[in-house]
Amino acid sequence: MSGWILHVDLDQFLASVELRRHPELVGQPVIVGGNGDPTEPRKVVTCASYQAREFGVHAGMPLRTAARKCPDATFLPSDPAAYDEASEQVMGLLRDLGHPLEVWGWDEAYLGTDDTVDPVELAERIRTVVAAETGLSCSVGISDNKQRAKIATGLAKPAGVYRLTADSWMDVMGARPPDALWGIGPKTTKKLATLGITTVAQLAATDAELLTSTFGPTTGLWILLLAKGGGDTEVSAEPWVPRSRSHVITFAHDLTDRTEIDAAVRDLSLRTLTEVVEQDRVVTRVAVIVRTNTFYTRTKIRKLPQPGTDAAVITDTALAVLDLFELDRPIRLLGVRLELAMPPGTDAGVGPGQ
Repeated sequence: MSGWILHVDLDQFLASVELRRHPELVGQPVIVGGNGDPTEPRKVVTCASYQAREFGVHAGMPLRTAARKCPDATFLPSDPAAYDEASEQVMGLLRDLGHPLEVWGWDEAYLGTDDTVDPVELAERIRTVVAAETGLSCSVGISDNKQRAKIATGLAKPAGVYRLTADSWMDVMGARPPDALWGIGPKTTKKLATLGITTVAQLAATDAELLTSTFGPTTGLWILLLAKGGGDTEVSAEPWVPRSRSHVITFAHDLTDRTEIDAAVRDLSLRTLTEVVEQDRVVTRVAVIVRTNTFYTRTKIRKLPQPGTDAAVITDTALAVLDLFELDRPIRLLGVRLELAMPPGTDAGVGPGQ
C-alpha cells in the first residue's frame, strides 16, 4: 500500500461510554470493573477515567487497590453489551468515510488512504464526526505503517492528532527506552539492557547478527525493524474473525476441592460454547488455563477428535485437559478457551483478544 495509515483509538473507551450514560460524573474519577463493587475480592479494573489515572489507577489493578488509591472514585460495573453497541456505532461511522478499515477490537481500528488524501484533515474529520455522532472522544495517529501509526496515537492522546514519519522518527523516539515501541515488552527490554542497549536509537544501530543470536532470527530482525520505524503497511478491509472464544474466572476464595474445580471448568466450557454456537462457529481445540495461589499459571490444550459443538464432548475434553495438571496447590483462577475453525475464505490475521 502506498499512502497513509491512520490509527484511530477511542479515549478511555469504557469509561467514556459510562460517562455518556452518567453525564453528572464527567470530570470526576470513574473506575469500571467487575460488578462495580470496590470491595469485591479478586476483581480488577477494566478501565479508568483520566481523572482516576492521575491517582495511579490503571487497567488490571485489583479493585480494592484502586479504591485505596482513589477513595473518592465512582465505581461502575462492566457492561459489555453497551460497549459492543458503542463500538459498532463508531466503526460504522469510520466505514462510511469510504476508506479501507481494519477493526482491532472495541476501541481501535486502522484506516488506510492513498497519498492524494490529506491525512491530518481526515484525522480531524474523524475526531469531529465521532464526537458529534456518538459523544465519544478519539485520538488519531498518522504514519505510513501500522506500528508507527499506533505509537503516534499514544503521542496524540487524549483527543489529539499526531503524525510520525520516517523523517521525524528518530528525533521523537531515539532517546526513549525500547519498550516505548509497540510490541516490545519489559522482558525484552531487560534482556536488551544486558547487551547495553537502553534506547531505541541504540537498538536501531545494533548489528542484526547480535540480535538474531540473542532472540532468534524472527524476533531479532523484527525488533530491529521496529526500532528503525518499520512495520506493516497493509490495511485489510476484511472483517476480523476471532480464532477463539474464552471465559476466565478468578475465585473469591481459592479452590481446593476437586469437585468444585471440575464444576467450574464445566461451567466455563458451557458458557464459552454458548457464545460459539450463537456465532455459528465450530470448535477444534479446547484449552484450560490454571493459576495457583502462588500465581503460577499454565495452559494446556487438546485437539478434538473432530471439529464440532457437542456440549458433552467439549466438557469431557476440558476435564481431560484439566487432568493433565498437577493440582497440588489451591486454585486462584481457571479459564477455558475454545479454538475455532476458520470459515472458508477468511483470514483472521492479528486481532484483539477475546
